[in-house]
Parts: sequence; C-alpha cells; structure tokens
Amino acid sequence: MREINLIVVHCSATRADRDFTENDLEVCHRHRGFNGAGYHFYIRKNGDIKNTRPLEKPGAHALGYNARSIGICYEGGLDADEKPKDTRTLEQKGALLALLRELKRQFPKALIVGHHDLNPMKGCPCFDAVKEYRQV
Repeated sequence: MREINLIVVHCSATRADRDFTENDLEVCHRHRGFNGAGYHFYIRKNGDIKNTRPLEKPGAHALGYNARSIGICYEGGLDADEKPKDTRTLEQKGALLALLRELKRQFPKALIVGHHDLNPMKGCPCFDAVKEYRQV
C-alpha cells in the first residue's frame, strides 16, 4: 500500500439540480486524458459511496499531491446558475463523514484538506474541509 499523508475533498463542479453519475465522471476524466476516474471515491447525492479507483493506485485529482493522497469527490458543487456553492445533501454529508472517519482509522496521520487548500486557484470543494473535519 502507498504511504498516505493527505485526504483531499473535492466536488464534481456540476450543477446540483442535475445528475452526474460515477459513469459520467469516468467518461469526463477519460476525455481529459486520465486513465479512468481520478478520485478514489465518489459520493452521489443520495449518499451512495462509489469506489472509483483502487486505493493502491495513485489518483489524478491534485497535481503534485497524487502519490501520497486519497481523493474523495462529492456530486455537485454548483448551484442552478453554475455558481460555486456547497450543495452537499444531508446524505452526502453523512456519507462523507463516515468515509473520512474510516479513512482516518486506516491512515491516522493523514490530514484532511479541500482541493483549494492545495491549489488556491480552485474553489473546490466549495466549503472549508479543514475546519469542518478537524476533529475527525
């Protein structure tokens, strides 16, 4: 297993009023030249957690940080006007918290951050993950 020191939270940067499935994510990332979905986990609006990349395989989600990180993405992140917004449903929030707790159990030294904490040019995940999950 890879050494993990970061867990990076992302949003799909898609409108919350439209579905964007894990298959849509896969197609989108392949069109961008990735070898499949770049995130290890994808959380649908109903709270379903989809495994989209094996943990043993480095992600393609945070340039310069992929080798030692795990990427988690939630479906949404844009409002109906395509403006960045924390669009997580209650189901997504619960699923994300449960997943983060499990990953911190497996990788206790890993820091939980949002994508924008690593790249200030990004608005993703549209909320302060460091603050929200500091107690996990």
